[in-house]
Amino acid sequence: MFSNFIYFLIALVIYTSSELFDKTQSVDPNSLYYSLISVAAFALVCHAWFKRLAQKGDQGSYLGLDHSINKAVSKLSLMALSLFAANIYLFKLHLFVVDIWLFKLIPTLGAILFLGLFLFYLVIIWNAAYVVQKRYFPGVLTKKSFIFSNISFSLPALLPWFCLSLFADMIQFLPFGPVGDYFNTTAGEIVYIATFLIIVSIFGPVLIKKLWGCTSLEPGYYRSRIEATCKRAGLKYADILKWELFGGSMITAGVMGLVGRFRYLLITPALIDALDEDEIDAVILHEIGHVQRYHMLFYLFFFAGFIACNFVFFEPMMLLLYIAGPVYQGFSFLGIEKGDVYPALICLSLISFFVIYFRFVFGFFMRNFERQADIHVYNFQRDASSLVSTFYKIASLSRQSIDKPNWHHFGIGERIRFLEQCREEPGLIARHHRRVKKMILAYFVLVLALFCTGYSISYGAAKDAFGKYVAKEILFQQLEVDPENSDLYVFVGDYHYNDKAYDKAAAAYENVIRIDTKNIHALNNLAWLFATCPDEQFRNGPRALELASKAVSLKREAFVLDTYAEALSVNKRNAEAIKVAKEALSLAEDKRSYYREQVMRFEKMGHTL
Repeated sequence: MFSNFIYFLIALVIYTSSELFDKTQSVDPNSLYYSLISVAAFALVCHAWFKRLAQKGDQGSYLGLDHSINKAVSKLSLMALSLFAANIYLFKLHLFVVDIWLFKLIPTLGAILFLGLFLFYLVIIWNAAYVVQKRYFPGVLTKKSFIFSNISFSLPALLPWFCLSLFADMIQFLPFGPVGDYFNTTAGEIVYIATFLIIVSIFGPVLIKKLWGCTSLEPGYYRSRIEATCKRAGLKYADILKWELFGGSMITAGVMGLVGRFRYLLITPALIDALDEDEIDAVILHEIGHVQRYHMLFYLFFFAGFIACNFVFFEPMMLLLYIAGPVYQGFSFLGIEKGDVYPALICLSLISFFVIYFRFVFGFFMRNFERQADIHVYNFQRDASSLVSTFYKIASLSRQSIDKPNWHHFGIGERIRFLEQCREEPGLIARHHRRVKKMILAYFVLVLALFCTGYSISYGAAKDAFGKYVAKEILFQQLEVDPENSDLYVFVGDYHYNDKAYDKAAAAYENVIRIDTKNIHALNNLAWLFATCPDEQFRNGPRALELASKAVSLKREAFVLDTYAEALSVNKRNAEAIKVAKEALSLAEDKRSYYREQVMRFEKMGHTL
């Protein structure tokens, strides 16, 4: 079920990255039919796949069937993502609604519409899977309850995005202009993202309990027992909820909420029916372990770390992907242009980063946090036998192997063996807690280092150096594509000048002038170099005046006149320099303060002479 969180968020990345593609392209009306045909084919594949698994179960072959079911759901969910990507990138279905005024006004609505399309694909999978998966739920579970439980369990993953995206859309409607302008700045974005993360983390459980249809566990023996366990452990909470997940047939429990006033313990009816009193105590102590080990707070930091790194590295990543020349050369052999490859590379990079972070990094911490919660029972009980027996019951009643792998938990068998090892060797408990602390510290150090690096590249000290590197790569790649373009060599000269390689800059400008004797920018920039170069060995007054005179004869604009004034001044013709500088000021449409300072500087030099 936790995998659905990742699938929904990947679908969100796919949709939002569609903005990188050319929206001016016309949409093929037949693409809607192609999309419908692909959906029908997908539904047939899902039906056939689970029908085969159902036949395997009917024949009494249950060995490994639960693993086969989960594997099928995973593969078909990935197929649904591919189909969704085809609808966005290939069939371009989003172009059918791009001009609708409501979606232009509030883009979040368009995202919701297409996430609904992806949800429809998942519903097709769940509908087909029901015939087999109902075998693994005790009690009576209707298809409607099965599908709606999957939907409601997955949707909270989109809650932070929905709040942030909707607020970003609403900024334009704020009554105070300066406030809206502030939220559109980098600092403003950081403020409202951090604020919403905190708000959603604190108050989100209230919304989630309604979304999941949870109700307060009725008074009675079991509620009193759970309350007593919480009191003994010193846990603050708002309520104990009956969790009707999959019709209440799932044998599980949970806890959500950062602060006691909005913290809820969740327990399913099937768990209460299946476990004895001591086992229920052990499950509640496990959930209390998540709270008292601050796991939910760490999850918030992990999510914030992902947002922070993505925030500072997104633009540098886009630039680095743009200059990945060998990649584009490989696609060019297939007849695919750079304009089509580039957005796809960005999308794949974002998805890869997302999957690696949440599936492997986040999953690694989740597994170890679950182990911490397991051994938390030793803080209140002499042994973990009640929790061990709970695990055996869960495996038996859900008909799953205790060695079944899980990306966000250790397998049931692994958890049982570790608890038994801790009973034989109590020192393992403290060692595991120390290990988790070291992992968290290493994570924060690494994320902080990555964030500082990304911030320096995007906004700080390394920004200019990185920008120069990217500009150089783009420029020289473009020269390979269009070697006859003399203007590109002017940019080469500009690059070398900014890099203080004045000999290479002069050579680049001279090469342009030999090819194109009337290239104003080359004439002007080379004249500026000869007139004002910080390295005096490259100064050449007569040559500067010759080049500047030719440039000003071709175009009498402020920036050309400014260079001409510098050349006149270098050649001791200061009165003429003052006159030309004043003309430059009169023609300047921007940077007038700079041209005014130039006039004052030449006048001061004239008085000095």
